[in-house]
Amino acid sequence: MKEKILVLEDEIGIRSFVSINLKREGYEIIEAGSGQEAIEQLSNHPDISIALLDVMLPDGNGYDLCKFIKENYNEIPIIFLTAKDEENSVVNGFNLGADDYIIKPFRNRELLSRINNVLRRYGKNANKIQSGNVIIDLD
Repeated sequence: MKEKILVLEDEIGIRSFVSINLKREGYEIIEAGSGQEAIEQLSNHPDISIALLDVMLPDGNGYDLCKFIKENYNEIPIIFLTAKDEENSVVNGFNLGADDYIIKPFRNRELLSRINNVLRRYGKNANKIQSGNVIIDLD
């Protein structure tokens, strides 16, 4: 079964770039362009493995969505993927329960590595070995 990743990004070009690259790595992508859309996707896909959240959204902010996820879907790890690079923003993200915080612009291979790292910590990729498009499920 493919791991599902929620990609919340209001800028369609960035969202498409992230989604295409994650699909190439074998992930199933659930896209959202606003906080409200992300909440709807979470209710429609309760098996989301990890959420990538932007901070600045057209209908609020990723911090509020992070709180919502931690209150309602605590088992979903969160990585912020945002241009907000001030120390207070990063610390706020971690204080709200984020598992990682990546500042735009980012490197694609680093993003993939961080996603895999978080999934391993949550045990969601614990029995899988991946190299490019090849995945070995040890179960």
